[in-house]
Amino acid sequence: MHFRVAMARLIECHFVNRVRRKFGAIVHQAGQRQISSSIRTAERAYAEHVTPGAQDPYHSVFPEFLDLCHAISHPRILEIGAREVSGNSRKQFLPADADYVGFDIHSGPGVDTVGDAHKLGTIFEPCSFDAVMSFSVFEHLAFPWKAALEINAILRLGGICFVTTHPCWPAHELPWDFWRFPVNGLRLLFSATGFEIIAAKEGLPGRVHSLVSDEATRAIPYETLNLGVAIIAKKIADYDRSRLKWDIFLEEIEDTTYPISPKTSTRIA
Repeated sequence: MHFRVAMARLIECHFVNRVRRKFGAIVHQAGQRQISSSIRTAERAYAEHVTPGAQDPYHSVFPEFLDLCHAISHPRILEIGAREVSGNSRKQFLPADADYVGFDIHSGPGVDTVGDAHKLGTIFEPCSFDAVMSFSVFEHLAFPWKAALEINAILRLGGICFVTTHPCWPAHELPWDFWRFPVNGLRLLFSATGFEIIAAKEGLPGRVHSLVSDEATRAIPYETLNLGVAIIAKKIADYDRSRLKWDIFLEEIEDTTYPISPKTSTRIA
């Protein structure tokens, strides 16, 4: 008798749990449909405020960097994060006589050298590049300040560095998504490591809507949040090795690696 009762209760619990899971999935799907509908409504409301991307200040910085590259005879150019994850390559925009080196933490299309951006100085000769460029990579670097020092080490005096990243963006390519950079933060990062800032602009404006009732968050949709930031920095001096150093290696504190096949890519031109 006790066995039958126990079995009946077990079956009942199993059935209830299945119903709860199924009902929860239905509620979740309904909630997602409602959110999608709200997003479409917001998209229609914002439509008249959407500006052409090509006219955004963020997109004006890369052409300026290209002009500087074209002014150099036979420039040697390193791209950090060169693997063509989304099928995009910017190599064709560089001078025809450029010595291009594609660098990435994983091998793949567009990659000539595999390595860690935190260790550029151990992979390439000092002062061996005229220019370095990187698109939507710095948010994935565990120690971006170390990468800035390494870029300084491999650039020739007067060499130029072009970096794009995000002041604001949803989490992506986890678990290797570490940082966000407002324009003043990115400017400070390079100003402190032997560079002069040539250009620094935020752009790609957006809006964020809070999904909680906290009073402090309710006014956020009225503010503009920029999704992209780009900077050009010129090396004017070797960084001060007596004052600026970072001797912590990533493998000492992190046992994961950047995802080789991220579901989505946020690299934007």
